[in-house]
Amino acid sequence: MVEQIPTLLIIAGITLLAIGLLWYMGAKFLPLGKLPGDFSYEGKNFKFYFPLATSIILSILISIIFLIFRIFQKP
Repeated sequence: MVEQIPTLLIIAGITLLAIGLLWYMGAKFLPLGKLPGDFSYEGKNFKFYFPLATSIILSILISIIFLIFRIFQKP
């Protein structure tokens, strides 16, 4: 188990780097947080923001990622 920790840390680092790069580059093509289904309201002393469309898209993407992991884990 101890021998696997460096490998897991390297994989986690590469994954975080890939997610960060996709987030940075993907903002030009898919402006998360500014989609048509994201609700925002500004009053005098009140600001309300509910990113409904962004939440749905992120939920679908995360579900697909977990599905891919589950497919490759089956013996």
